[in-house]
Amino acid sequence: MNPRQQERQLQVWLEKHQGLLLKVARSFARNRHDQDDLLQEIGLQLWRSIPNLNPDVAESTWIYRVALYTAISWTRKDSKHREKRQTLAEEPIANEPNPDPRVDWLYEKIAELNPIDRSLALMMLDGIQHRDIAETLGLSVTNVGVRLHRIKKHLSSLLDQETTNEL
Repeated sequence: MNPRQQERQLQVWLEKHQGLLLKVARSFARNRHDQDDLLQEIGLQLWRSIPNLNPDVAESTWIYRVALYTAISWTRKDSKHREKRQTLAEEPIANEPNPDPRVDWLYEKIAELNPIDRSLALMMLDGIQHRDIAETLGLSVTNVGVRLHRIKKHLSSLLDQETTNEL
């Protein structure tokens, strides 16, 4: 594939999977500037990965894998990206603010998880099957199920604590 075709493919992916990429950036970066930096890094890694695209793997799975591995590597690479978890983001990266504060709360709590659990939670919220999550993250299907159960239990207990504190 020549560079022009590669660039066209990247543009198609960026448009088609914009929501997925924004969700990953929002979950791994704390502010608008870092989210933009991470999105650029993900775009670069996607562009580099095009020649290695495995035709046996679903496009969305491939993009998720590249985006998540890039985000995990990005957070490990520079400790400045590990700011104290004050807020999920100074400015929302999405075009429109979310009208439901519960969704913002959920993403804030997901952002506090370790990188693998964060990736698992994001993929679960996107409705990706355990088998595909396992393949993307290099885990067993059983491990994915167990970890997702624990994540749900943890998030549920956080919600219970907040609900109790509000009363």
